[in-house]
Amino acid sequence: MRTTIRAIAVTFGMLMMATVVAVNARAQCGASDGPMTSNTATALLMHSAAVKATTATATAQASATLHTAPVGAPIVGFWHVKFISKGTTGIPDGTVVDMGFSQWHSDGTEILNSSRPPATSNFCLGVWEKTGPFAYRLNHFALSSDLNGNMIGPANIREDVTLDVHGAGYTGTFSIDQYDTSGNRLVHITGEVKATRITVDTKISDIL
Repeated sequence: MRTTIRAIAVTFGMLMMATVVAVNARAQCGASDGPMTSNTATALLMHSAAVKATTATATAQASATLHTAPVGAPIVGFWHVKFISKGTTGIPDGTVVDMGFSQWHSDGTEILNSSRPPATSNFCLGVWEKTGPFAYRLNHFALSSDLNGNMIGPANIREDVTLDVHGAGYTGTFSIDQYDTSGNRLVHITGEVKATRITVDTKISDIL
């Protein structure tokens, strides 16, 4: 039991209108030079109508995209994530070794707000790449400290996950390796990672 508590404790110690203006400017310039011809006025009206139609189409397409998400959506977004031990010496399978909120960004970076105590540096950063139609790989690093703020060393979290077909969750495997400042590995934890997408409609009861 002490070994389990110690391993989890170390783990927690390891582990964010231009076109319209142009048209108006042209209209004002034309007016200042004299009366606007009917052809010019007609051209400007047609141009304005085309701009409005294009804007309306783009807005409709964006709205449709938002309303069809998360069906087939990429992993980019906001997630509630759990790290569950499996196959780790000293930690029973099924033990939640960490949890938190993860943000996967469209530029290939990621940030995790972990449930670890803030004194241990509970924010950490990663990079990801797409490895298949719904598959992703994450390489994530953290600088871990103990509860007194003393540096332990770097930690490395690696994940291989698969997004479900609805884009509402992902599952996969993870490994956590905690090192000291000399690069000696102190802890190695493996297990399953599970995440649920957070949307504007998500409530606390949905993730607890």
